[in-house]
Formats: sequence, structure tokens, C-alpha cells
Amino acid sequence: MPTVGARPAPDISLHLLGGFRLLHDEVPVVVPRGLQRVIALIGLRPGSTRSHLAGLLWPEASEERALSSLRTALWRLRQDPCCPVETSGDSVRLHPVVRLDVDDLVRTAARVRDGDEHRIAAGALAAGRHDLLPGWYDDWVLMERERLRQLRLHMLEELADHHLAAGRHGEALEAALEAMAAEPLRETPHRLVVRIHLAEGNAFEAVHAFYVYRDLLLRELRLEPSAAMCALLDDTLAPIRRATRTAPRPAGPRDATPRPAPPRDATPPPAGPRGPAPRPH
Repeated sequence: MPTVGARPAPDISLHLLGGFRLLHDEVPVVVPRGLQRVIALIGLRPGSTRSHLAGLLWPEASEERALSSLRTALWRLRQDPCCPVETSGDSVRLHPVVRLDVDDLVRTAARVRDGDEHRIAAGALAAGRHDLLPGWYDDWVLMERERLRQLRLHMLEELADHHLAAGRHGEALEAALEAMAAEPLRETPHRLVVRIHLAEGNAFEAVHAFYVYRDLLLRELRLEPSAAMCALLDDTLAPIRRATRTAPRPAGPRDATPRPAPPRDATPPPAGPRGPAPRPH
């Protein structure tokens, strides 16, 4: 039984997607930029050793100096009653009560991958919609940002594929369009959109989606869609191609205007001279 009069654990959340925010019972906590970097890295690399963290945070400093800077940063964090980190021996991690939005994205992607998308479909579309720590350019941030971006793209594509297989075309299209908005030049979501339109019997929409992507790819990268993308429309476009090959050639502008026939009683004009005119004697 809970102890009478015991204070409930504080609600602490750390948000790194879309920008750094530390909330304590929904109230923002002001954190200096230098300490933000320490907290963010600890959240992204849980259980890392002090040496590993120090090397990533101060890559140009000597190991001794980097470890000294980390000790100072951890000491400053522990002075705050809202400190979100804890140390255990040589490792540092977030306190167990801290909720991290990156973990929510990873868990959502795992559930979609396992096929448990029914209860989380709406949340999956919004999960990870914003980049990790925009405006931060540390090497470890760039690597994590790309990892999470790819994780979300694959999650949305898998979600669209699950919905398509179950015949939920509207939900499938919504997930595919969300992935397309995240990376417009990526072919997989465009291919999914074409497949969804074909499954619904909307040939025009499928062909339109194909040529929109083809024009975009040609304009931006001077590339053509892959053979797999083109093959999706083979059956749809085959009758049009056959009709184009067998149709008679349309008359041109000159051929289309009939020439008037000469009257039957008209006398043909005399033939012109074939050679030079004879000289007078």
C-alpha cells in the first residue's frame, strides 16, 4: 500500500523532437545550452560511460579535459532539484521517471513492425513528425537525426502496407502521403500511392500519381523512376499503348484540306518551254 502522505512522483518529460524542452509537471525548466547538450546526449545514449559521453561532447579536447568538463556539467545538473539524470558507477542515464519522446517514436515503430497498428494508427502518423534537435549540428546529433528519420519513414510505409493488405485504402493512402511529405523524392511512398489507387480501381489517379513523381524526379535529379515503379502500370497502360500503335496516323493540316478538282471542260494550260527561247533571225 502507498505510504500515507507520500508525495507522488513528479511528471518529468524530455522532448528532443522539434527542439529541446524539459518539462517538470508540465512546467518548462530553463536549461543552459551547454547542459542541454549533456542531457540530450545522455537521453539518446542511455547507459553510456563517462568517457564515451565526454568524447562525443568535447571531441577536440584531451580525454582528461573532456572528463573534467563532464564532471563539472554533472555537478551543475545535480544542484537542480529537477535534475533528470542519475549516475551508477561509471555510467550515466536519465532518471527512470523521465519520459523521452524519442523512446515513444521507437516503441511506436516497433509495434507497427510487429503488425499491432490498429490502436496506434493515428498516433503513428504524428510520431516523429519533427526533426531531432533542429539547428544542432554536432556529429552525434546528425547521426541520430538521420537514424530516426529513416525509422519513421519505414514505419509509415509499413503502416500503409498493412492497411493496403487489409483493404483499408483510405488509411493506407493517409500513411503513404505522410511518408511522401517527409521525403518527397523517396520512391517507396509514391509507389505505395500508385498501388493503393490501382487497388481501388482508380486508374486515372494511379497514372496521374506516377507522372507527378516522374516529373519531379526528372526536374530535381534528372532520373527516371525505377523499373519496379514503371512495372506497376504495365497492365493499366498496355491497352493504351496497343491502341496508339495500331491507330491510323491522323491527317496533317495539309492532308486534311481537300484540294478542289479542276472542271472537266477546262483546257489544260500550255506547257512552258523546256529550253531557252529561240533567238530571232
